[in-house]
Amino acid sequence: MNQITAAFDTKFTAFFLVKTSPEWLGFTFEERLAHARDTFLPIIEEFSSGVKMHWYDTEFYTATITDIWMIEAKDHESYQMFCEKLRETAFWDRFFFIKEIFLGEKNAWAKNYAVDALTN
Repeated sequence: MNQITAAFDTKFTAFFLVKTSPEWLGFTFEERLAHARDTFLPIIEEFSSGVKMHWYDTEFYTATITDIWMIEAKDHESYQMFCEKLRETAFWDRFFFIKEIFLGEKNAWAKNYAVDALTN
């Protein structure tokens, strides 16, 4: 899948720690790709003006989760609507079990104290 990118300042980033389900793994690669293109990709495209998603494979590094979905959002409404739409699909807790969701704001401490961040 190609990543749709839009230019916006990221307000915060969400890290979804997910694990594939036996149902997902039971599909052939072609079936998984079709599900992703038909269901997941349209949601990413619909919300591309306010949400960027990055998909990281981790199954070869840990048995706890298989993937990390990193979602950058320009605001809370864009993020919430993206999640609502995704929750209405089989990707949320059927094909992938959502194990944890962590949110963070990059270098918030530096912004709060009006100093330069130590990282990019």
